[in-house]
Amino acid sequence: MNVSAATGTAAVLLVGLSFRSAPVPVLEKVSLADSELPKLQMALLESDAISEALVLSTCNRMEFYTVANAFHSGLDHVVETIARFAELPAEDLEPHLYVHYSDSAAEHMLNVASGLDSMVVGEQQIIGQLRSAYQQSNDIGSVGRTLHDLTQRALHTGKRVHSETNIDTAGASMVSFSVDKALDRLGVDKKTENPMSGRRALIVGAGAMASLASTYLGKLGIEHVTVANRTLTRAENLATHAREAGVNADAVSLTEMPQLIGSVDIIVSATGAAGHVVLAEHVRASRDEHGAGERPLALVDLSMPRDIEQTTAEIPHVHLLNIEELTELAGEGVEDEDPARRIVGEELELFLEEQRLQTVIPTVKALRKKGVDLMADEMLLLERQTPEMSAADRQAVEKAMRRFLDKLLHTPTVQAKKLSGAGTPVSYPDALAALFQLPIGAARSVSETKPVSENNPARSTERKQS
Repeated sequence: MNVSAATGTAAVLLVGLSFRSAPVPVLEKVSLADSELPKLQMALLESDAISEALVLSTCNRMEFYTVANAFHSGLDHVVETIARFAELPAEDLEPHLYVHYSDSAAEHMLNVASGLDSMVVGEQQIIGQLRSAYQQSNDIGSVGRTLHDLTQRALHTGKRVHSETNIDTAGASMVSFSVDKALDRLGVDKKTENPMSGRRALIVGAGAMASLASTYLGKLGIEHVTVANRTLTRAENLATHAREAGVNADAVSLTEMPQLIGSVDIIVSATGAAGHVVLAEHVRASRDEHGAGERPLALVDLSMPRDIEQTTAEIPHVHLLNIEELTELAGEGVEDEDPARRIVGEELELFLEEQRLQTVIPTVKALRKKGVDLMADEMLLLERQTPEMSAADRQAVEKAMRRFLDKLLHTPTVQAKKLSGAGTPVSYPDALAALFQLPIGAARSVSETKPVSENNPARSTERKQS
């Protein structure tokens, strides 16, 4: 665990597990159905140590972003909450978790949004998934100023990376990557024009991943797509969009789906359901019914927990690609990864500077209020001691005191923001000298402070190694 300094009295605490840190069975147990995520996020807020919460759930990661007022008690509560919802002993879960705090947690979210931590490096779908996670958390009221600012900065960073670099040339999404691997199992030559011509597909689910699968299969020249979903109207909407894009498509309810398996060449499932949707008995029975026993069938499972029963892989001529196998197939390193990381570094510094400035604003306001209150007390005392003073004279004195107060507080207000934004450790005497620009201590160094990245480039490298 790498813990960097907090940017204030509270800091972002991230606890997560992904395809990099946990085996699929553990990841599958921690993953929850979409309907359970709001309950989990509200449970994270049950401790006084946690003030904000956002959960990012994808097919290969579960990340719990919180704002912790105390690191150790916050971490204990988050881990205990995850373990409770996963119905796992905390000691079985802990070896598979990664923890980032403060600056490191912010950097991690920026890397995730940029596709730099994805199974398929550079994939763009994670931006939409993070946006959806934020919207859900915002709707239930579990995010505040800190996670709002961080998420917006992460989304902005992801957009910059994809617009200013070529990092996504290797593949636009996990969907296209997995479908390409499925085509390899079917013996389809992707270099030919319309490689899926004459073939049929079944898409289980009607969310974003299902939509991407429909679109990508359409580009490959698929002859027909059937969309199956628990809510038929959503399946019909996706089928309509597919037809508008020139793909022959129809929709069925999930109960009708098993009978269709034997008539298709590829199934892509992405439902977010809590249990298996495609069972081995469904596959065997439907293939026997359609006389498809020797025809290759590719099953692509993009859900976590898994939609497709593992034993389907034991059926002859059936090829199952789930998160576990796709993890092994995913490559490392893509074009423009270094420029992408430089963008992340730039955006991280901007975010950290903004957060440091935010921490000083309440103090600056309190300082000015203190000055105004003291001036009011003095004006009241003056009024008691000089009852003969005219209203005009009293008003002139008050204006003079306000000008004096504004001039006195202007320099420390500006210097406090500059000192906080620089992020440079300063002793109390030097801070006092800097605030009032006294001719001793750190006054000169603060007024000449350069951006943190220029003063100490090693900080960026240190964070990358964390």
